[in-house]
Amino acid sequence: MFIRQISVFDNPLGRALCCLFLNRNKCKSFAGLMMGQVKKILVTGGASGIGAAICRRMSDRNSHFLLHTRANQAGLEKTIRDIERNGGRANAEFADLAVKGAARSLVQRAKELLGGLDVLVANAGYALKTPITEVSDEDFEKAHATISRSFFELATAAIPYLEKSDCGRIVGISAFGPHVWRTKVTPFAATSAAKASMEVTAKALALQLAPSGITVNLIAPGFVKKDKDAHVAISQETLNKLVAEVPMGRVAEPEEIASAVAFCASSEASYITGQVIHVNGGLV
Repeated sequence: MFIRQISVFDNPLGRALCCLFLNRNKCKSFAGLMMGQVKKILVTGGASGIGAAICRRMSDRNSHFLLHTRANQAGLEKTIRDIERNGGRANAEFADLAVKGAARSLVQRAKELLGGLDVLVANAGYALKTPITEVSDEDFEKAHATISRSFFELATAAIPYLEKSDCGRIVGISAFGPHVWRTKVTPFAATSAAKASMEVTAKALALQLAPSGITVNLIAPGFVKKDKDAHVAISQETLNKLVAEVPMGRVAEPEEIASAVAFCASSEASYITGQVIHVNGGLV
């Protein structure tokens, strides 16, 4: 007689029960598991590069995105098509995050369009290679407004909605700039200073939000491959020289950064918070 050994993992109900009782921090909502609850995701800078890769990586039939860009409509439309191809849904919103209050308004739009928020991905930013002694007051202020202040606005505005989520996550994109200071590596001083401020803000948020189960983490990429025809802060010749400083001898693919973001946004990262995770090929 053949007797089949049955595991609780052989059916959705068994898997859901195990998830619920073995790790409540990972899956607080039994109903959400059984009903295929839609994950509501806000991604800034979603029209190209890392942002677009994040959307492709995280999209499936149980995802609904609000995608932001400042002005890249064609890129955003392409990202939306990619999301829909994966079975997800997406709305678009245009805003200049350097404008005070714009980031808070973006979160409010996410609440209106998505019905809430589970994951905030603060990706929008840029790199300014101007030497620090040549940076104007206006450029320095713009860097902090676009990067660090907008992150503060996004995160603090999102907290009330993330507190209602079964798996509230804040993931920001920092950079290698605040951590790598060598004569052979372009420092991007003004924007690196803004990223450093962003990292401190993230750690403060992580500490305060930890009891609620909301996690706050940052990904710090090294040099990343740009989209064709995308704006680049440094020439290809300079980039080739910089790559020689990377132990792995190459730039990252945007998808490699997106995978780290997707992990931090998942239930599998429920005990990771307040961290800056470096995805840089060993650049130190």
